[in-house]
Amino acid sequence: MLAKRIIPCLDVHDGRVTRGQQFGRAEAGELSDMGDPVEMAVRYDAQGADELVFYDITATAQGRASMLDVATRVAERCFMPLTVGGGVRTLDDVKALFNAGADKVSINSGAVVNPNVLREASDHYGAQAVVLSIDAKRTAEGRYEVFTAGGRKATGMEAVAWAVRGQELGAGEIVLNSIDADGMNTGYDLEITRAIARAVDLPLVASGGAGNAEHMRAVLEEGEADAALAAGIFHRGETTVPEVKQALAAAGVPIRLDDIPEVGA
Repeated sequence: MLAKRIIPCLDVHDGRVTRGQQFGRAEAGELSDMGDPVEMAVRYDAQGADELVFYDITATAQGRASMLDVATRVAERCFMPLTVGGGVRTLDDVKALFNAGADKVSINSGAVVNPNVLREASDHYGAQAVVLSIDAKRTAEGRYEVFTAGGRKATGMEAVAWAVRGQELGAGEIVLNSIDADGMNTGYDLEITRAIARAVDLPLVASGGAGNAEHMRAVLEEGEADAALAAGIFHRGETTVPEVKQALAAAGVPIRLDDIPEVGA
């Protein structure tokens, strides 16, 4: 059985890591400054994180330049795989992130507007390097809709169907972001996670809602996800990657322990 992955996530705005709830907006003052992205990446690398995800939430040319610089500096200092996304709309955007040091590129709203960008990126770099990121929100009992523009624009697209379409277009992995659970620390949305996990033959990363190691165990086992992504609980120091990994291993979840320091080290 393949080991499950634990993935810290850094949302970067104007060169700083930020955190909010339910896709809070920077312009509305709904984000808290969590620190320097390079310093935080180095810390998570030392803790034995399986991967790291960066999202550029600054929709400006200046923000993009800053993000490319951050990605380059992190790639120079860290050994863990690096996934970078945010504002990716064209193959040129994809190329820029790979040139900056990304191992995988995550495409979200850009794929909704131009689905062919997934196929182009997959053809050019291989499916294993292309991630479809889906922001989903429950809009009715049993129905989850895809949203874009940082969770503010409804698309009318059903989330499971879009995940299936993303696989057909060439995505090699899916990150599922629950808008309802984001930043709430009350647990992942197991219903939509499990539905997408069963609908596609791709690794699925669950995102949104992590409050403790038990939430991660639940989404990896009951939600059938391949990886659990978390942000705030790691950034605020409520727990660490080694602590989560050891708790999961004790619960019987297959997890990599060979690269983590002793808890408390």
